[in-house]
Amino acid sequence: MDLIYWLLLLKVPKVGVRTFYKALAYFEEPRQIFLVNKSDLEKSKIFTATSIDFILNIDKKIVQNCLNWQQKKDCYIITLIDKKYPERLKKIIDPPPILYVRGNINLLNQKQLAVVGSRNPTSGGSDNAREFAKILSKYIVITSGMATGIDSSAHIGALNAGNNTIAVCGTGLDRVYPSRNKNLAKQIATSGVLVSELPIGTAPLAGNFPRRNRIITGMSDGVLVVEALIKSGSMVSALSALEQNRDVFAIPGSIKNPLTEAPHKLIQDGATLVTKPEDILFHLKLTDEILKMTKINKNKVTAGDNILLKYLDYDGLSFDELVIKSNLPSSEISAKLLELELGGIISEINNTYTLKI
Repeated sequence: MDLIYWLLLLKVPKVGVRTFYKALAYFEEPRQIFLVNKSDLEKSKIFTATSIDFILNIDKKIVQNCLNWQQKKDCYIITLIDKKYPERLKKIIDPPPILYVRGNINLLNQKQLAVVGSRNPTSGGSDNAREFAKILSKYIVITSGMATGIDSSAHIGALNAGNNTIAVCGTGLDRVYPSRNKNLAKQIATSGVLVSELPIGTAPLAGNFPRRNRIITGMSDGVLVVEALIKSGSMVSALSALEQNRDVFAIPGSIKNPLTEAPHKLIQDGATLVTKPEDILFHLKLTDEILKMTKINKNKVTAGDNILLKYLDYDGLSFDELVIKSNLPSSEISAKLLELELGGIISEINNTYTLKI
C-alpha cells in the first residue's frame, strides 16, 4: 500500500513539507525512496546523514497507529494525489502532502468561507460570528479552526442552523484542543468534518497552529475576519489568504474596541468591508446558486411570504429602523432582506432598503 510510504516519509527527521516535495520530484513516488540504496539517497542531495540513516533502518510500525485510526468509521487519510483532496488547497504554496479527515469527506471540495478572529472576543463579536455563520452556512460551508472565541461561535452558528461546518485542527484527530470543545468536535464530526495534517497522537504544540491557518484559508474561497488584534493568528490568516489570492472580508466596529484593529487595518489595505452576510454572498458571486436553492420568484412574493414587506415602502428604511419596527432578531431580518433582494423585490443603497415593485 503506497499510503504507508507517504506516512513514513513524513516521519523522517529533517523532512518537512518542502523537503518532502523535493524528494517526491526526484524519486517520483515515496515508495521508491525506501527501496533505493544509500548511494542513491546521497546522490539526490536532498537528505541529511541523519535522515538517510533513518530511512535505511525504518521501522514501519511507527505509522501503525495512523493506519489503525483509518480503520474507524468515517476516518480517512488522503494524499495530495487523492481525488478527495481539496482542489483549492492543492494550489497553495507547500500544500500538506497528507490530510487526516474525520466526518463527511465530500465537504472538502465544496465552496467554503473561512471565519477567523480573536479567542477572547467581545459579546458583540461572538454574536456577529454566530449570526453571519448561521445565515451564510445555508449557501457556503463555514470553515474555521475550532479554537475558543470567534472560531467556536462560527461553528456553532452553522450547526445551530442545521448546516455543515469544517474544523481544521492543530492536533492529531484523536485529540481535541481546547479540551472544552470536546462536545463541539463530536458535533462537527457527526454533521461536518474535522481535518488535520498532523499524525494521530500529535499534541497541541504552538508551532503547529500557524501551519493549520494556511489550510483554513487554502481550502476557502474567502476569509471573514470578525474581531482580532493586529498581532494575532487571525491577522496571519488574513495575510495568508491574500498571498493565496483569496477574498478577504472584515467587519468594522468601534474605534474604542482594540479588537477592531485588525479588521480596520485590513479594510484600509483593501479588504472588503461587510456589515451583513449578503455583502459576502454578492461579492463571491453566489447569487445564481442561491436563487436556484431558494427558488425565489418575485411574482410569488406577497406580504404573507415575507413579514418585512409590510414595513417597507418606496421611501426606504434602514436596517436599524427595521429592527425597531419589526421587533425581529437581526439575523432573521438579514435573512429575509436577502430573500427580498435576491428576488428583485427591494434594493439596498447605503444600508437603506427600498421597494422596487
